[in-house]
Amino acid sequence: MDSQHLGFVGVGRMGGPMASRLIDAGHTLTVFDTNGPAMEPLLARGARRASSPAEVAAAAAVVFISLPTPDVVRSVVLGPGGIAEGGAVRTVIDLSTTGPSTATAVAAALSERGIAWIDSPVSGGIAGATAGTLAVIVSGPKDSYEAVEPLLRIFGRPFYTGEKAGLAQVAKLANNLLAAAALVVSSEAVVMGVKAGIDPKVLIDIINAGSGRNSATQDKFPRAILTRTFDFGFATGLSYKDVRLCVDEAEAMGVPMVAGSAVRQMLAVTNATFGADSDFTHIAKVVEAWAGVEIRG
Repeated sequence: MDSQHLGFVGVGRMGGPMASRLIDAGHTLTVFDTNGPAMEPLLARGARRASSPAEVAAAAAVVFISLPTPDVVRSVVLGPGGIAEGGAVRTVIDLSTTGPSTATAVAAALSERGIAWIDSPVSGGIAGATAGTLAVIVSGPKDSYEAVEPLLRIFGRPFYTGEKAGLAQVAKLANNLLAAAALVVSSEAVVMGVKAGIDPKVLIDIINAGSGRNSATQDKFPRAILTRTFDFGFATGLSYKDVRLCVDEAEAMGVPMVAGSAVRQMLAVTNATFGADSDFTHIAKVVEAWAGVEIRG
């Protein structure tokens, strides 16, 4: 793959490692983040600093964004000083989780300017972003996707869902709802076992050898809950945002979200109790507090 000069807006916990992988692959970058220190590791590797998203889009035909919320995505792309004002940009690749409504609206606005919009939310956490093993979920114009697919493969394995804007966002929200649901119900099950007197590590081993195994029992409990570190690497506020988006979008489609609504409420409680910046494995702490026990080996 030939070297390209690319743009990247939002180089924080997820965007930073992905931008670094683009440099590893031989590409040069112009970057912007409202948090100046987040750019420093990339600048030290030769990236150019921009003073606004528009300046990034004036320097590169392909611009990646990795941002926390739908409102921020709209502002960064379409607001004053936004990417849409850049004269060079022809394709915007959104690595964020924003939901299909935002994706559809932003894609339509950019289309009027002759700019292609590629939804490309990713799953696999900071570890996956660093290792290049993310699930890269993609939707957008087929020709635009094919043109940037080699770049997306630098991050992991692409899954193309179709041309309609927002399809990839639906898939990502479905995935994140299931990840949060697994953590909520696994916390309840393990706390029940602990209160009865079972060693939680033994119980996790039993679940993982049986039909109840899931992403929480296989990964999050051993890494962040049994260890009492609660540092898996995904913020409660972001998980709450994703599940809230999922439930709202599903209900707007006429799909009932009975269990999903319960997961959203558990995240709301966790968010209120431990703060948006806490790790979402703190869900287990909420259940512990209510039950009056701790998950300790």
